[in-house]
Amino acid sequence: MQVSSLNEVKIYSLSAGRSLPEWLSDRKKRALQKKDVDIRRRIELIQDFEMPTVSTKIKVSRDGQYIMAVGTYKPRIRCFDTYQLSQKFERCLDSEVVTFEILSDDYSKIVFLQCGRFVEFHSQHGHYYKTRIPKFGRDFSYHYPSCDLYFVGASSEVYRLNLEQGRFLNSLQTDASESNACDINPVHFLFAMGTAEGKVECWDPRTRNRVGLLDCALSSVTADTEIEGLPSVSALKFDGALNMAVGTSTGQVLLYDLRSSNPLIVKDHHYGLPIKSIQFQHQLDLIISADCRIIKMWNKDTGKIFTSMEPEHGINDVCLYPNSGMLMTANEAPKMNIYYIPVLGPAPKWCSFLDNLTEELEENPETTVYDDYKFVTRQDLENLGLAHLIGSSLLRAYMHGFFMDIRLYHKAKMMANPFAYEEYRREKIRQKIEETRAQRVQLKKLPKVNKELALKLIEEEGEEQQVTRKRKQKNLPSLLKDDRFKVMFENPDFQVDEQSEEFRLLNPLVSKISEKRKRKLKLLEELEAREQEEEEEPEGKASDAESSESSDDEKGWVEEVRKQRKLLRQEEKVKRQERFKEDQQTSLKPQFFEIKEGEEFRSFKDSAKKQKLMKKTLGDRLKLEEKLGTLNVCDTTVGSKQATFKLKKSEQQKKQQEAEKQHRQERKTLRRSANHLKSKRGRGRPFH
Repeated sequence: MQVSSLNEVKIYSLSAGRSLPEWLSDRKKRALQKKDVDIRRRIELIQDFEMPTVSTKIKVSRDGQYIMAVGTYKPRIRCFDTYQLSQKFERCLDSEVVTFEILSDDYSKIVFLQCGRFVEFHSQHGHYYKTRIPKFGRDFSYHYPSCDLYFVGASSEVYRLNLEQGRFLNSLQTDASESNACDINPVHFLFAMGTAEGKVECWDPRTRNRVGLLDCALSSVTADTEIEGLPSVSALKFDGALNMAVGTSTGQVLLYDLRSSNPLIVKDHHYGLPIKSIQFQHQLDLIISADCRIIKMWNKDTGKIFTSMEPEHGINDVCLYPNSGMLMTANEAPKMNIYYIPVLGPAPKWCSFLDNLTEELEENPETTVYDDYKFVTRQDLENLGLAHLIGSSLLRAYMHGFFMDIRLYHKAKMMANPFAYEEYRREKIRQKIEETRAQRVQLKKLPKVNKELALKLIEEEGEEQQVTRKRKQKNLPSLLKDDRFKVMFENPDFQVDEQSEEFRLLNPLVSKISEKRKRKLKLLEELEAREQEEEEEPEGKASDAESSESSDDEKGWVEEVRKQRKLLRQEEKVKRQERFKEDQQTSLKPQFFEIKEGEEFRSFKDSAKKQKLMKKTLGDRLKLEEKLGTLNVCDTTVGSKQATFKLKKSEQQKKQQEAEKQHRQERKTLRRSANHLKSKRGRGRPFH
């Protein structure tokens, strides 16, 4: 049994744990239960409460004794007897079930709407009758006063089948192209149907006329919602005589009062998935709405979230066991989930032991799911040297970080900082000593950091107290006692540097007052050294004189700024002279550079150019080579790029090529001169 908590609401998952396959023998199952602790500790509330592959719909009979579920594969229905905590019967069907309804108090009368437009009736012994409707159906409701079945689906008509007469009646003609959901009010038997256009049409079965129309698609669009496409109605449920909840295909739930066309409240699931089921919980005035990902419970008056559940597999249907805190779901998995929420109500009478079990668990709380794990961020992993584990099974991604085993975390922390425990121990001892010192009688002492600033604040505080006493005003809190500025008088990194250029230019008049404060500081330090409790006032001028000096006119302030600037210039001049002397004293040593073979030294500029070229990116170098003509880029017919390069020639290659060129020219000239001589000889010969 797995326990989770959200908003201080405990949810017990009774179907958590491994399930044993059906083909195992009883002997092997008992052997596995002895060996495996998880299988031994699991709670199997109802034996074999599952489907072969997928469960699509789940309902409870009105007497509360039977739980019926349909699923695949093969299409079938299973009935579970709660008094025996086991399966009552199983029946296979010809096609998959879209939805079904239990007409009697027990399992003796059941109607199935199937995928192939079939409507199948079952009695206590089994299959009773099968008929067909003209168009594919999506939902149906049973009208008890007239024994009529109302079918809605891929048609603008609502088909009526009377079970007393055993024949179809005149259908209701609506304005909708298709309908997805329908329901009949249990008090005044008003028939409502939700259309694919996002509207709800209300019909009176007595007169067979439409009495109302609600535009839910328009009402579901609010300032906070983001909707893609037209919202159609996917779920519909009445509550009492006046309230009705409508679920849309975009993930909104609208609560209506039938006397108004505007919704009382619009609740968004924020997943953009169609609402599959809506249930009402009357004890706490809650609405339980579910899409295929999450089940949300929220207050129908305020819309405040009470709690929520996210099962491991997709949700197909939700069923609330009447007058209890038990919730059952049909999932995209073989196992059907059972949840018990004690806040919603007591356990059903056939499993009353759950109340005692949950009370014992609350008295002896066990470790939660993440007690053995440590949450770390990416920066923590880098500090521990475990960043290479990201993506492995040792780390589980969660929000902005990861969950890792607490044992692995402690080992890595010990290896990264082996003296962490010693530092922690020293810090704890120091804190204990400071706590004991705080209990003693304390003298007024200045802090270790920014003593002059603290003294200034103390003086200003004393002056302000005198003014407030005269004017009878409230005292403002002191910066020395404020926790927000405590670090400024404790951490040495916050020490004010009075020799800096910025401080001297911004505070030119501080120098006069600071001299007097320095005298006071010296006297205070002497008093602390002698451990004298009596505080003596330092010799100097009165506070009136100080205040008069601090409030000088603008001329004095300008003169002080000029003096500070002159002092700064003189200091810079002295620093330059010292640097110049150091430069003269340093002797320059010659540096030697090695030249590679086959290269000639021209100047340092060529090497600098080469270094600049090497620092550039490949794209910049290619552009530069295109300008010089050493690179040619062109498009091919296929659509790709073709690049031709001209290799740069070294100096030795250039010399060799010039020598070869000169040699070729000499050979050409020799050949020409030889041919010329031959032609002359040929002309001088006699003709035979």
